[in-house]
Amino acid sequence: MSARAGGFASSERRLSHAEAIALLKALAIPARPSERVGVFEATGRVSAETVFAPRPIPAHANAAVDGYAFAFASYDAERGRLLSLAGRAAAGAPSPTAARPGSAVRVFTGAVMPEGCDTVAMQEDCRLEAGGVFVAAGLEKGANRRFAGEDMAEGAAVIAPSRRLRPQDLAALAASGRDAVACVRRPRVCVFSTGDEVLAPGASFAPGKVYDANGPMLAGLFAPLTLTARYGGVLPDHREAVDEALRAAALDNDLVVVSGGASLGQEDHVVAALSRAGALSLWRLAIKPGRPMAVGEMGGCLCFALPGNPVAAMICALLYVWPVARRLSGEPWIEPRRLFLPAGFEILSRKPGRREFFRGWIEGAGEQAAARKYPRDGSGLISSLRAASGLIEIPEEVEAIREGDRVAFIPFAEYGILPADSP
Repeated sequence: MSARAGGFASSERRLSHAEAIALLKALAIPARPSERVGVFEATGRVSAETVFAPRPIPAHANAAVDGYAFAFASYDAERGRLLSLAGRAAAGAPSPTAARPGSAVRVFTGAVMPEGCDTVAMQEDCRLEAGGVFVAAGLEKGANRRFAGEDMAEGAAVIAPSRRLRPQDLAALAASGRDAVACVRRPRVCVFSTGDEVLAPGASFAPGKVYDANGPMLAGLFAPLTLTARYGGVLPDHREAVDEALRAAALDNDLVVVSGGASLGQEDHVVAALSRAGALSLWRLAIKPGRPMAVGEMGGCLCFALPGNPVAAMICALLYVWPVARRLSGEPWIEPRRLFLPAGFEILSRKPGRREFFRGWIEGAGEQAAARKYPRDGSGLISSLRAASGLIEIPEEVEAIREGDRVAFIPFAEYGILPADSP
């Protein structure tokens, strides 16, 4: 990964959401080595090669049901016909000898179609009689026969690069005879929190302290992606300690995410550390919540400094860090899908010039569906994140929203997050 973004470093001008996305697209250039991964372990991994079908799949025409195979030319579709028995064909056995005209071969599901046969009657539509098997009327030519190559033709691309592999993709890979596939190596992510007032989860409580809610939340956001996230702990409000921790983490990781220390307060050392390293790429965004956010590159590792408030930290992580992490995993950059719904709330006046993201959910269904906004807007309300099932996005130019106006809703499911229970 490389591509240093110039022109935005330490800019006093607040960047728009669109400018930030464009800059991050330029920064997030994957250059990951690949590794061989077995088909039983590759679900969720990102492919790094193209795999072609070495033969038709299935390789042979075969029976789709248990029954009797015969040549349709020997059959009377209006009245049925008694056919002599000419053998038996089971799944996994070589192709049987050719069937004589006027005869049928007992076949089982998956058996290679006998030479000279083009149709299979289900055993429920047949009855054994003296001299053979009677096949009932009503069948069409080619019934219950699978063609060679009807699933995939020889030479077809089974797997393409930059595809996150699903169970059904691995079924296709295994059906082509492969037991492993080249996958992008999982990027490594380290998550820090900052602040002398912040306690690691499980520590003894003390007056004036708060527990670190951001660390587990941010590490958990990466769980749906094909990367490895670890918690680096809480960094103190100490310049040398922050510098040392960031430099060490940058050596062993592809992405570092820090919450807190993203502004320019006296004790906010993360942005200062990135700036001293000559790695600062952007900060201050025209969004709410989450105005202070910094991105830097240290030795090929991208470092994000996010706001310390949980709501702002999560929203910035979803909008900006999550797609970067996805891109570094080898997948293409994809904008989250937006649903456009009537607003089930009103904002009579708002200051234009910044993009705003409210926590909310969809209430009702079909034509009655509406986007509902969480009633309180505080950036420290973890309860609002738990109640919400997505973000309501308000563009920069909008000065008011009245009930019924169409608004964009970004479901958390776009980021692999399970929906909340109904509020």
